[in-house]
Amino acid sequence: MTNQGETELKHSLALSHDHMCFLRSLSSRFRPPPSRLCIQACSTNESFQPQRPSLNFSGDNSSTRGWRIMGALLGFGTALAYHDHRCRASQESPPLYTKEEVYSHRSPETGIWVTLGSEVFDVTEFVELHPGGPSKLMLAAGGPLEPFWALYAIHNQPHVYELLAQYKIGELKPEDSAPPTLETSDPYAHDPMRHPALKVNSQRPFNAEPPPELLTENYITPNPIFFTRNHLPVPNLDPDTYRLHIVGPPGGQSLSLSLCDLYMFPKHEVTVTLQCAGNRRSEMTQVKEVRGLEWRTGAISTARWAGARLCDVLAQAGHQLSEKEAHVCFEGLDSDPTGTAYGASIPLARAMDPEAEVLLAYEMNGQPLPRDHGFPVRVVVPGVVGARHVKWLGRVSVEPEESYSHWQRRDYKGFSPSVDWDTVDFDSAPSIQELPIQSAITEPRDGETIESGEVIVKGYAWSGGGRAVIRVDVSLDGGLTWHAADLDAEKQPPRKAWAWRLWQLQASVPAGQKELNIVCKAVDDSYNVQPDTVAPIWNLRGVLSNAWHRVHVHVTS
Repeated sequence: MTNQGETELKHSLALSHDHMCFLRSLSSRFRPPPSRLCIQACSTNESFQPQRPSLNFSGDNSSTRGWRIMGALLGFGTALAYHDHRCRASQESPPLYTKEEVYSHRSPETGIWVTLGSEVFDVTEFVELHPGGPSKLMLAAGGPLEPFWALYAIHNQPHVYELLAQYKIGELKPEDSAPPTLETSDPYAHDPMRHPALKVNSQRPFNAEPPPELLTENYITPNPIFFTRNHLPVPNLDPDTYRLHIVGPPGGQSLSLSLCDLYMFPKHEVTVTLQCAGNRRSEMTQVKEVRGLEWRTGAISTARWAGARLCDVLAQAGHQLSEKEAHVCFEGLDSDPTGTAYGASIPLARAMDPEAEVLLAYEMNGQPLPRDHGFPVRVVVPGVVGARHVKWLGRVSVEPEESYSHWQRRDYKGFSPSVDWDTVDFDSAPSIQELPIQSAITEPRDGETIESGEVIVKGYAWSGGGRAVIRVDVSLDGGLTWHAADLDAEKQPPRKAWAWRLWQLQASVPAGQKELNIVCKAVDDSYNVQPDTVAPIWNLRGVLSNAWHRVHVHVTS
């Protein structure tokens, strides 16, 4: 080695030493409390074998060689320090916690704890630093991270695990790591597991909606947080023995179709928004009590569905359009203790129209239907209320009258605000099919505090019958002045706008404003627009709630 090389090497080593001291100083500033543990245990089989840096030189640039040595030494020193930290952590006896203890820590006052596998983390200090915003992380407070990380693959990276390691405080007790047992006599005992982010409106039967801040994160709603509307226990069906019965016309031949038989029909795909008739019912309850689940703004979701077109299957059974009124009746394989199954119907004219794109769907977002959403086959009727999209489909028939199911004849109908339960006549009103124009704000949340300067307002808009949303108007002052929101770029064919439009408005907060009354209203291509208040459209079942949506937020200076 030349004298110059030796001098540069010594200089590099001095720089390396100074840099390591700086790193140690930086590490000490951000070192987690002593009670926190490492996420991974030290290897006991000597598999960790750091490579010693070579001091051999090649080439002529001695300055570059010196920096390479410094880098190697830095990497070696950092690896040793991290390995030593992991070994010390693994030798500690971690505190053990029950799931109940973890669940009790889900607010800033109690501390915010989460679990990953069998490990417990106190992420109170990290909530405000979460890149997705505090509200996203708070959805997992007191429970497991896995269901939320499954939605966002960005979490599955080494640096995220290393960051989380700083916040480990212990582990779950072994008995709380085992899956819960269910009573086999319970009709809901074999219901599927659900995502913990869902806001539950009823457990039995299970009905739940995604929180608004997740609802419009994606144009296509991830399957685990798609809103769930069940009327009865979820059937546990064997795809190998499943059969769909298509009743043939008089003199014709009925079909009994397996899943493989359905796969033989041309596969059709379509993106469709499903909305429950009771979406936003909670706002009607504020006017006057109604009967029904307290849905907020989340009883609506969008998926890419695939399956056989209903018109192709009906034609195979010998059905054709009739000059007389006729209805296609659907019956599910879910039933109550008396054997009564869920049922609904749509007009035959819609079912037989290829342009209506009615599906016997067996895929949802490229996967087999989840059990909560109709596995193995459900009906998807674009542009029509969710109540007609019968799940776990078992039987299809063409009848001269609509389905005699309770949910077709004695539910999901709208009435005048003057009608009460003593005077209601369900036979006097038609069953809901296409839904009216709808929009809602998903961010910011009602009651939230925002910073002055600019506000970003997000939401969704959708109209039934394939009518396209052409505009969303947003007001920051309760409807005195309006701004046109930006609509997403998703294009849909005329009269076949089966899916929602997501929208966003970025606007300046007026100087000195301490609060905002944010309102949205949508307009479709028939120039239908939402009513401004709930009271004139109130009805005893709380359906068809589509008044201007309003949120009130506070502004900090």
